[in-house]
Amino acid sequence: MASSLSKVRIGLLQMRCSADPRENLEKAMQQAREAAARGAQVICFQELFTSQYFCQIEDHKYFKLAEEIPGPTTRILGNLAKELEVVLVASLFEKRSAGLYHNTAAILDADGTFLGKYRKMHIPDDPAFYEKFYFTPGDLGYRSWQTRYAKIGVCICWDQWYPEAARLTALSGAQILFYPTAIGWHPAEKEQYGERQHSSWETIQRGHAIANGCYVAAPNRVGHEAPDGGPGLEFWGRSFVADPSGTLIAKASTSDEEILVTELDLEALDTQRTHWPFLRDRRIETYGDLQKRFLD
Repeated sequence: MASSLSKVRIGLLQMRCSADPRENLEKAMQQAREAAARGAQVICFQELFTSQYFCQIEDHKYFKLAEEIPGPTTRILGNLAKELEVVLVASLFEKRSAGLYHNTAAILDADGTFLGKYRKMHIPDDPAFYEKFYFTPGDLGYRSWQTRYAKIGVCICWDQWYPEAARLTALSGAQILFYPTAIGWHPAEKEQYGERQHSSWETIQRGHAIANGCYVAAPNRVGHEAPDGGPGLEFWGRSFVADPSGTLIAKASTSDEEILVTELDLEALDTQRTHWPFLRDRRIETYGDLQKRFLD
């Protein structure tokens, strides 16, 4: 059943992570409680929030962090969602089968029901972001879920650079597009490229909000993490929410743990889409070449 609410409050959880998964889960759950106490109805955790960002190195020991979805963590979070009557979006390391793993977001409704999951489609392989070593690309498609409070879509981190992913998720009916994220600076690059990199990250996602006439919400982690003792990554935080015009309506700091709670007016989607009718004017019959890698 579609939500009849015209407004919804969402919460983005921005936190530091330790090497202890239990400690991280407990901290995240406490943040979720605080967000709910401040009125948040849909709460999104950052990417892979139960661990440090282990993809900085290629080490088979980190496969031990993976679990089935649904599984033990979604059962714990389902109980929390039911208790608080909130929707939870939880990014986890999924073990699908022996040798088959995904970077996956679980969606839990406000009664604790496991609504489904999204498997990250775009998998990076860059210095300190060696995700192809760990994750198989997703195979569940781009979709959205009708929750108690709103219809939400979920993509994950590297997906946020691809307008095709945002478009298809919006076309499935998403009013809010969540991007659980773990992105930061290489310390040696920060001075020269840091602000340019952050600006690109924020700008492209604001563009997704504009092009699709939907809200975009991106929770990111903070803190310096170096699981191998090397230079590590300095995560830049700055979790944010953009409205359907691309305007930033909430933004967190660069270095502090924060709980970002903001109210969204879902009726603004209809206003934005009728005044800027990008969906109406799409020339879908001309887009067939998007299925090609490159036009030689």
